[in-house]
Amino acid sequence: MFESRSLTRQAISNIALALGLVLGAVLCYLLAVPFLAAIVWSVTLAILFSPLDARIGKKIRFPGLSAAATVAITAIIVVVPGILVAGTLVNEAVRSAPVINGLIDAHGWTRAMDAHPRLAPVLQWISERLDIPDLLRTLASWLAGWSGSVVRTSFSGLVSLFLTFYFLFYLLRDRSEAVAVIQQNLPLSESEFGRVADRVVDTIFATVLGTAAVAALQGGLGGAMFWWLGLPAPVFWGVLMGLLAIVPFLGAFVIWAPTAAVLALSGNYSSAIILAVWGTIVVGLVDNVVYPILVGNKLKMHTVLSFIAVVGGLMLLGAPGVVLGPLIVAVSLTLIEIWRQRAADRVEAA
Repeated sequence: MFESRSLTRQAISNIALALGLVLGAVLCYLLAVPFLAAIVWSVTLAILFSPLDARIGKKIRFPGLSAAATVAITAIIVVVPGILVAGTLVNEAVRSAPVINGLIDAHGWTRAMDAHPRLAPVLQWISERLDIPDLLRTLASWLAGWSGSVVRTSFSGLVSLFLTFYFLFYLLRDRSEAVAVIQQNLPLSESEFGRVADRVVDTIFATVLGTAAVAALQGGLGGAMFWWLGLPAPVFWGVLMGLLAIVPFLGAFVIWAPTAAVLALSGNYSSAIILAVWGTIVVGLVDNVVYPILVGNKLKMHTVLSFIAVVGGLMLLGAPGVVLGPLIVAVSLTLIEIWRQRAADRVEAA
């Protein structure tokens, strides 16, 4: 009887402990949500720049000074180019808003239908269902208001940026202790934890460096052609093409293909053909050449899973989801592999 009561109390204690852990996990998540972006980017930067910190640590024997030096270099590498690009982007958007607004007006759309009688029924069908001039006016207004939103959100962005480098400093200084604590609290063996850690590092390097490099290349090539053809806002559209290139199954063609169609309808056939050929052969195919070189097999994820991870991460978590989405999927796949390996080992042992 006494032993039965002891087991009952132990079971109740275990249930209470489990409930407490679940409640604590939920509350910790809610506490961390306001800092999610800063946490994700600080962890990402810590992994990307840990080799640099290790090299600096060999020369500076004090971990705090070594971490501070790495944070300073990281800030110069990441923040300064970002500020320059953002400033140029704002100026380009404001300057080009009137140009884009007047690119096609109601009379221009009518002239396009008159100049292309064979396409007139299609253009008329589009005109009846979509107010093209109004859409362009809305786009121009959005471009003008976009710069204002950048200014309005600059304070919160600065706070998030400060927190990112604040967390980064401690992640670099105490990374050995942090990794040890994580390993001790996960139900994984040393080899299994190593597999998960390697997958995390490979996914972050592949997602951030590989994808960003290819997207920047595609955006730069697309923007350069816009500039060469004399189209408005080449910097703005180049950056937008680069951002769209991050998302699988979308890409730069979402920008250059409609632009080529507009040029053709406007009678500028040579520019339309040049832009279409450049976008298809150079911008479109550079992904297939450069991406495998930079990423290789590090990501280890099917294209469909990559699409779900990136787009789902963006929809669920915002900008940090670009990194966190693929990371969640990659770690989950690794844990499934570990579970299957354990099951196979149990079968062999039996």
